[in-house]
Amino acid sequence: MDRRAGNVRQTERSRKAAGRDEKKSLRDDFQLLFVDEVSLDLEPPLHACWMKQGQQKIIPALQPGTKKHRHILGAYSWNTDNIAWNVTDWKNSQAFLAFIEYLLIECYPTGRLVLVMDNASYHKSAAVLAALSLFEHRLLILWLPPYCPELNLIERYWKHLKHLACVNKLHNCIEEVVASAEFMLSQQNDPASHLRLSFSKNL
Repeated sequence: MDRRAGNVRQTERSRKAAGRDEKKSLRDDFQLLFVDEVSLDLEPPLHACWMKQGQQKIIPALQPGTKKHRHILGAYSWNTDNIAWNVTDWKNSQAFLAFIEYLLIECYPTGRLVLVMDNASYHKSAAVLAALSLFEHRLLILWLPPYCPELNLIERYWKHLKHLACVNKLHNCIEEVVASAEFMLSQQNDPASHLRLSFSKNL
């Protein structure tokens, strides 16, 4: 056998093996995150619930001028079912950029992130797009089609969160609402919690 031909084949096999190792590394060093925001206020969402016969459950109405809001920016991990979040007073570009920085520096300081999110104006402002471009070596953005919230997995988690933390409950102040929501968020990150929501990965 020609020694040169043997060396060529050996080199080709080594190159293919290196390519497979690189692809495996990319798959392993990879977080798929579904990103979105949810708003909280003192006015509870009302759902059907059990009541004693002859006793109607009553949720008092808010007094005029008492309606306040807080917003939670969240990222739901497909890999782990954990959620990262920030609470903010406003939904705007500045708050969103602070959340992206939190994800990159504190939650996932290494590795690549794929962010799935909608086309909200503060997601695609000039300042946000410029900042995201600085991290293109670590970030891949998958923009969802307009008006397709059902494609964002975190929307289902927000429904789960509100059901646990807010439905049919009247809190005394917005801080109580936030505290209730953050407790449920922390339960999502506890693998032993019976309140944890998970999705089937058998695709």
